[in-house]
Amino acid sequence: MRKTLLFFCLTLFAGSSFAQTIIHRDPDIKRMVDDISRDRIEQHVQKLVSFHTRHNLSEQNNPDQGIGAAWNWIRSEMEKSIPLSEGRLSVGFDEYTVGGPGQRIPTEIKLKNVIATLKGTDSSDDRMIVIIAHLDSRAALDNDNTSFAPGANDDGSGVAAILELIRIMSLKEFSATIVYMAVSGEEQGLYGSKHMAAKAKKEGWNIVAVINNDMIGNSGSSETLLNDNMRVRIFSEGVPIYETEQMAALRKYTSGENDSKTRQLARYIKETGERYVDQLDVTLIFRNDRFGRGGDHTPFCQEGFAAVRICEFNENYNRTHKVPVVENGIQMGDLPEFVDYEYVRKNAGINLAAVANLALSPYEPGNCGIVVRGLTNETTLIWETPDKGTKPAGYYILIRETYQPLWQKKVFVLGNEVTLPYSKDNFFFGIQSVDSKGHESVAVFPGQARRQTRNN
Repeated sequence: MRKTLLFFCLTLFAGSSFAQTIIHRDPDIKRMVDDISRDRIEQHVQKLVSFHTRHNLSEQNNPDQGIGAAWNWIRSEMEKSIPLSEGRLSVGFDEYTVGGPGQRIPTEIKLKNVIATLKGTDSSDDRMIVIIAHLDSRAALDNDNTSFAPGANDDGSGVAAILELIRIMSLKEFSATIVYMAVSGEEQGLYGSKHMAAKAKKEGWNIVAVINNDMIGNSGSSETLLNDNMRVRIFSEGVPIYETEQMAALRKYTSGENDSKTRQLARYIKETGERYVDQLDVTLIFRNDRFGRGGDHTPFCQEGFAAVRICEFNENYNRTHKVPVVENGIQMGDLPEFVDYEYVRKNAGINLAAVANLALSPYEPGNCGIVVRGLTNETTLIWETPDKGTKPAGYYILIRETYQPLWQKKVFVLGNEVTLPYSKDNFFFGIQSVDSKGHESVAVFPGQARRQTRNN
């Protein structure tokens, strides 16, 4: 049965530069975002730099230097939030073995990831949201494990942001479970994230989002000398690395090359991040990562999870993987004085906003379909109420023209079916669950509707 449209939540079309946007903020999420401390972030980065190097082959038993000192300190910082969480937060190491002949780590060693898990409060909600940063650092040579490798931005900035998020979010109850990962092994081959992604797949974790924060603290570029702390990039894959024949067939049928689950996650982070963080524009980069390089989100993509990378807009290659020396009057090296801590604060804010909003939202709608039978200039969409968690208060129908990268209209509806006066040949659609406070799920791109939904 066709349901009545209640209201248009957004009246924004990309072609209109004067369109009005109404922003509704959850005051609890806004307070958490505002509580992120630039000073604490700087203190965390300075501490990470003090370990001299966090190279994966550096010392593990020295209390003051090397990767072992780093992961022990990170764990102790995470554990400070356990009492604040009233038992919901747990912290521990996840140890794995890596390396050997022919590998970038030439001898077999044991490394540790530091994992903090903020358990969701709804026992029927098995969703997990993962936030990642890598704790290791390196200088110029791949296996130089003794030179000063401060890693202030790469990736001290990401680890510092995660520590702030744990401190703040442990005070709040969320329906879904949030997992914070400070992983090792990134600089020599994404080993820590590969281990965690394989474990998640093997154990059947219901991960609905993975956000990798790698280099989120540099606001000025080398060579081009651009300087801007008001833009940040989110990298997301289009055609999934992990794609079955059935997924490929559906993608081709729906022309969904730009509507993978990962792309929907990227759009979600942009919308919710910009909703809560002022003076920061999120730029969606429609590729998995930069040319010739990779990040800890990629192993999760390879296992079929929706995973994105948040990364600074401008990179400075005088600092990346450089020994701190002065060359031709230019200070090289990834030093803490080059980190823009206000920029890290804002980038931490888009993480918190997106994760909190998603962790409080209902499950996404099920069996989302677009009715394609018959010739009509209207579009009928059908879906099912989620069979887990709290029942949604309603649903958002997202609409955009086929050549547009971002959703342009957002329509609130009740029920499980709607017919809209927009041709399915000229527009793409998405469907979100939403609760009474406006917390939305990630959008679902509808496939071909093959049957009617059950009565809800």
